[in-house]
Amino acid sequence: MSKAPEYRGRFAPSPTGPLHLGSLVAAVASYLDARHHGGRWLVRIEDLDPPREVAGASDGILESLRAHGLHWDEEVSYQSQRSDAYDAALAQLDRSGLLFDCVCTRATLGPGGSCGQRCHPEPGAAVARRIALTGDDHFIDLLPGEHAPEDLPDDVVLRRKDNLYAYALAVVVDDGLQGITHVIRGADLRGQTPLQISLHRCLGNPPPAFGHVPVLTNAEGQKLSKQTGAQALDNACAVDNLVRVLRMLGQTLPTVTDNAQALLEAATPLWDRRRIPQTLFDPVSS
Repeated sequence: MSKAPEYRGRFAPSPTGPLHLGSLVAAVASYLDARHHGGRWLVRIEDLDPPREVAGASDGILESLRAHGLHWDEEVSYQSQRSDAYDAALAQLDRSGLLFDCVCTRATLGPGGSCGQRCHPEPGAAVARRIALTGDDHFIDLLPGEHAPEDLPDDVVLRRKDNLYAYALAVVVDDGLQGITHVIRGADLRGQTPLQISLHRCLGNPPPAFGHVPVLTNAEGQKLSKQTGAQALDNACAVDNLVRVLRMLGQTLPTVTDNAQALLEAATPLWDRRRIPQTLFDPVSS
């Protein structure tokens, strides 16, 4: 019997602002799941979209992770430095006959719409590169259980007209190259998972196992985010922040609360995916 691969998890924030409590929930869940299973935990900065990035956000995110005892095992990777890998993946998919050029806009297709190769770009036009998907319609979620099939688009953009790589391509290429075996992340990304599994298989990679933690909401039921006024984490209150997160995640609180790293070390053997509730709400943030 072949030995199961080493658990390799990751946390992959975008540098569009500082970490807030909602993003800390995802980071802690990812970290504790990796540590509990004797695995490694990586950090990747998803800095693919310069117009949306905030100056200094990457350094601020890493500082907040350190302050909260969330120490990664390998060198931090940056998607902005991996264009060669993304180009190689696009070339592989192109050789397989899966890519096509498209000039459609969101206005003509609608959110998440498919082109279906119905447009016919003029020579020299700025084009997006799309992939015709094979489509996996379900997967077993590590947290809530089997994920019901969704209506997936027939094709998605992998490289935009402005030559920026799409998240769908970069996240799959990076997970494959870094040997990621488990992805614990927010439930707002659950709809992306069948697409990513399909793309992993198009590239010949074994897809990771996926688990999705409910997103933290405010009093109005909105996802806690920068757009809904989420406040940056106060690194000086790291222990208090971690205690709030562990409570929201339904975990048994350890008695060790001297510092953030000691708290996480004590919480690691107590981690239990089954205790995570179906919804997360923090009255202090509301």
